[in-house]
Amino acid sequence: MAEAKAVARYVRVSPRKARIVVDQIRGKSVVQAREILAFTNRAVAETVEKTLNSAVANAEHNEHLNGNNLVIKAAFVDEGPTLKRIRPRAKGAAARIRKRTSHITIIVSTREEA
Repeated sequence: MAEAKAVARYVRVSPRKARIVVDQIRGKSVVQAREILAFTNRAVAETVEKTLNSAVANAEHNEHLNGNNLVIKAAFVDEGPTLKRIRPRAKGAAARIRKRTSHITIIVSTREEA
């Protein structure tokens, strides 16, 4: 079973926003996914594309597969650690700001296995 994966960890975007982009490319061919990401109007699309390219490079280098014949077998976003910050509010109060992070995982494999 020839497959390769790439993980982008601690990406400074909320998992909810990242999942919108990742859901669009799941199950697609690598060529199709690159086209979708190139025209996706979201900041995280650039990070997802880098992760996809890394997974393809891992498949080509480690598994000796042809990058054009690959399919995205699995793509998911997990929640990373949350950075907690404080913002001053009225009457001396403080509000907590949660800066969320994500772990983006992409697994590619050959067409027959996906």
